[in-house]
Amino acid sequence: MPHASDIDIPETPGPVLFTDPKAAVEQLIVLYDRAVGHLCDAFTAAMDGAVPRGRVRAFYPEIRITTQTFAQVDSRLSFGHVAGPGTHATTITRPDLFRHYLEQQIGLLVQNHGQPVQIGISDTPMPVHFAVAGRPGLAVPQEGAAEFTLRDVFDVPELSTTNDDIVNGIHRPGPDGAGPLAPFTAQRVDYSLARLAHYTATDPGHFQNFVLFTNYQFYVQEFETFARKALADSESGYTAFVGSGNATITDPEAPLIEPAKMPQMPTYHLKRANGDGITLVNIGVGPSNAKTATDHIAVLRPHAWVMVGHCAGLRNSQSLGDFVLAHAYLREDKVLDDDLPVWVPVPALAEIQIALQNAVAEETALDGYDLKRIMRTGTVASVDNRNWELRDQQGPVQRLSQSRAIALDMESATIAANGFRFHVPYGTLLCVSDKPLHGELKLPGMASDFYKTQVARHLRIGIRAMELLRGMPLERMHSRKLRSFDETAFL
Repeated sequence: MPHASDIDIPETPGPVLFTDPKAAVEQLIVLYDRAVGHLCDAFTAAMDGAVPRGRVRAFYPEIRITTQTFAQVDSRLSFGHVAGPGTHATTITRPDLFRHYLEQQIGLLVQNHGQPVQIGISDTPMPVHFAVAGRPGLAVPQEGAAEFTLRDVFDVPELSTTNDDIVNGIHRPGPDGAGPLAPFTAQRVDYSLARLAHYTATDPGHFQNFVLFTNYQFYVQEFETFARKALADSESGYTAFVGSGNATITDPEAPLIEPAKMPQMPTYHLKRANGDGITLVNIGVGPSNAKTATDHIAVLRPHAWVMVGHCAGLRNSQSLGDFVLAHAYLREDKVLDDDLPVWVPVPALAEIQIALQNAVAEETALDGYDLKRIMRTGTVASVDNRNWELRDQQGPVQRLSQSRAIALDMESATIAANGFRFHVPYGTLLCVSDKPLHGELKLPGMASDFYKTQVARHLRIGIRAMELLRGMPLERMHSRKLRSFDETAFL
């Protein structure tokens, strides 16, 4: 280990108390930028041949609050307060990106507890990979490619400290006894920001607070059509449309020039002030993709995410094109079993369910009992085997019948379960595209008319549901059902 005097760290001020959330975030930005600048300058010099003799290190800034009493805050609130007296802290990255979120959460803390927050430097080193991520022309080479041993000079990402212990409920306080203030640490956020840029080919700063997931490219084409109409409407509030490769248009007639090589999960953003627009992610098929996308989008703390994709209808009374509003999930996707055991119920959230049902009613001009003609509410089963129909039917069909499942797909339960785990309000509205138990298979000739007539309507319903949710007060949207015994104060 190098001696303390051999470690080059930036000069930073001591911790400062704040009651003004805007001033607190400005201080976080100052501390973060100073740390990033220190690491980037040293890394640039090292790559140019001026390798430091000792270690170069910088630390993430942190937010810390200490409360003294068990004073009861408004019992209706699911966030914005700590559970009891003590010290709570969280490390922070990219305060510029999270400015609105941080100001909101800090403001609630100060308001609900009557105590200032302390902004200072944490004892968590910042990996050089994450420090240079936002600098054009800078990239950390692979191991052995540089003329010096990277780990001897700079801190690198450590998976042992990049985990989901807080949201999984197994976090243990550090040596100082401070409890977690936010659901994710700075390293975990930085890791996901890098992954998001890789999988979606768009900068995380473009992501909006309301996220739609789909499993078909047809929905992307309809989303672009809707976005162009919205941009042409000066009253819509939407300001820009962003595609893969950060291709951006503000003129509804402008071409959207995307990269020739598309990312694994093409993602599109219809932007609005304060991030209150809509993001559409084509996650493709399968629970692994669904988990990957939600694992990383969760660090952006969206207000809601909803699955709008295709499913197999399991009831004879259903027709192709009918809608399924999930109110329960049969989880046979397996990808989250280690993080969220299958015995944990994943409840339907009234706020999301009502928005989705109202959106269907608006779009179809049906209501009440008549709505049952084209929409069914019930259990959605998600599996990890796309060709489950080719197995012995007796076992799977019996389980589906016992569960009262009305539809089957490969993503919805994963998205809902991760929403539950990460405290992101979730929902599912699927469209029946085949009925394998009744001989109506998803084949090109049978599906073409369905795709043409139903995709646009289905997507408009999803968008309308998000707009209804956007009009809801934040404290109502974020349900207490998603909070456990001892939760973080930050959403």
